[in-house]
Amino acid sequence: MVQTADIKIKKTSVSRAGSIDFTKVTFGSVFSDHMYIADYLNGEWTDARIVPYGNLPMSPALAALHYGQAIFEGMKAYRAVDNEVYLSRPHDNFRRFNMSADRMCMPLLPEEVFIGGLFNLINLDRNWVPPSMVGYSLYIRPVMFSSDNIIGVRPSATYRFVILTCPVGSYYNKPLRVKIETDYSRAAHGGAGFVKAAGNYGAAMKPTKDAHDAGYDQIIWTDSAQHKYIEEAGTMNLMFVLRNKLITAPLDTKTILPGITRESILTIAGDNKIPAEERMITVDEIIDGAKKGELQEAFGTGTAATIARIKTIGYNGKDYELPPVESGKISKKIYQVLSDIRRRKMKDPYGWMVKV
Repeated sequence: MVQTADIKIKKTSVSRAGSIDFTKVTFGSVFSDHMYIADYLNGEWTDARIVPYGNLPMSPALAALHYGQAIFEGMKAYRAVDNEVYLSRPHDNFRRFNMSADRMCMPLLPEEVFIGGLFNLINLDRNWVPPSMVGYSLYIRPVMFSSDNIIGVRPSATYRFVILTCPVGSYYNKPLRVKIETDYSRAAHGGAGFVKAAGNYGAAMKPTKDAHDAGYDQIIWTDSAQHKYIEEAGTMNLMFVLRNKLITAPLDTKTILPGITRESILTIAGDNKIPAEERMITVDEIIDGAKKGELQEAFGTGTAATIARIKTIGYNGKDYELPPVESGKISKKIYQVLSDIRRRKMKDPYGWMVKV
């Protein structure tokens, strides 16, 4: 790990942390005192530094604006019941970030740049981690983008890596109404649907806005070839409890983000003897299950959302109501275990939580 002496640090003159009411902050709207930056020049990562949070200078010829070489991660730090600060599965995020970089033809980050910078930044801004309350955490956004100032369709020669953080509560504060999307597509075989590339989210905005305008909170993506199979939601992986079995779409299509929360939930389910299966899920079986009362639960999973319960699924102009989310025993059980592990209210048998 990069030690503090290896990173240039310029502290803010006055911290704003003490003036923030963490329970009233809108998700992703208030940023912590500092940010971490490193630059890729001449084939190596250099000039690692922590500086006060603020704007970055930018040329209108910035390559990322024109050709979309931009990737990011979503992570969280939690304050435990003993008041210590822990990161959840940071090395898994590091590996997934480099998987995204490789797919987008961007340089890989050494562990000392990503993990070392992350730990130093969180340690410096640890007062920004909210108190140990269910649903509250410090959201962490590592992002890398091409930084050449030149017009030309080719991989950039220079890149900038930044980590910024913000205190957050729940991403979704109510059960969701979702719409199954059958016109637009998120990802196709051979594309970049399995990585956290900025363009994936930009292309999703119009169909998501259309769904919002129709009274839905999110959309459910289906496969691009036939719109027959369920893939994921706009901001999260999806899970269903159908006839007492937890099911979720498989990753081998390479069109679904390999969610770290998704993997955590499947692990917890297995250890709690909850039947679970990763397999192709058809739209028809989900709608048929809803009609027959066999679809007991549906929820999204992700770093921002953790577990976001779904109450209504819209399809072909009709809404299908699910059982009250309060009756969802499986999602409730898994969420409680995950929350207790993160806040150190129970033993972490998986080694997921790393103390800062």
